[in-house]
Amino acid sequence: MRGVFLDTMTMKLDELDTARLEKVLDHWDFFLTTSAHQTAERIEHADVVITNKVILDAELINKAANMKLICACATGTDNIAVTAAAARNIPVRNVVGYTGGSLAQHTLALILALATRWHQYDGAVKNGRWSQSPIFCLLDYPVIELAGKNLGIIGYGDLGRKTADLGRALGMNILVAESFTGGDSSDRIPLSQLVAESDVISLHCPLSEHTEKLVNKEFLAAMKPGALLVNTARGGLIDEQALADALKSRHLGGAALDVLSVEPPPADLPLLAEDIPNLIITPHSAWISRESRQRLLDAVVENIHSWRKGC
Repeated sequence: MRGVFLDTMTMKLDELDTARLEKVLDHWDFFLTTSAHQTAERIEHADVVITNKVILDAELINKAANMKLICACATGTDNIAVTAAAARNIPVRNVVGYTGGSLAQHTLALILALATRWHQYDGAVKNGRWSQSPIFCLLDYPVIELAGKNLGIIGYGDLGRKTADLGRALGMNILVAESFTGGDSSDRIPLSQLVAESDVISLHCPLSEHTEKLVNKEFLAAMKPGALLVNTARGGLIDEQALADALKSRHLGGAALDVLSVEPPPADLPLLAEDIPNLIITPHSAWISRESRQRLLDAVVENIHSWRKGC
């Protein structure tokens, strides 16, 4: 039984315990990265294919005669032609819940950075402005106290709930938007109400037909003046030009993003312009703690084990 892992660079495997992965099949081929023109050859003889971001389209899946299982080393499967796999009775297994506290921790760090402007004050110290101050401190950037403010959560799964818990620990009031797919919403409020009342909005919903460019010009205009926006979910949730405009106009107090619509981003992406105030962008790193990556790898191994057992 042969397996191939197409993009191990996304996991930095040399930092992880890979013993269980190596034993779950008879033979493995590991590749740091795989380009589009290399994929067909590399999956040709594999029974099990692991991919994080490498695209497996219908043509590739149909040509891979030995393929018996596809493991997404991620939660999302939008890079895999799931319908084509199903037509050949090839299961596609993904992983959920592996980030543990890492993503909520990163979300909190972004909220705190926007509220305290510590990143800008650190820059002011390092470029000598504090040394030149006529008084004992700098008051250049507005700082807000989060206690008593409203934290709006859009997407109330495990990650949204963990973020809400951290917000409560800071003394924030938690507002939760109604689900986009229905279900019990007795403790939730309409999205329009959440947008209008939140001082900080944190996105934790999946990208779907209901949520693509959810944060558009109208959404941003309806937010409180000076409110903060945080996105550690999916880049496609935001109309990036509209967000850039809202920040430049200073209608928003700031935004912090761990995801963008294209990753890695092209240099001309609107949000990479140098004149956008109080914008923090981290490079899709909310999930990358060693603990989180180990849980993800272990879950992939469990998916292979369960498949071999017929589960």
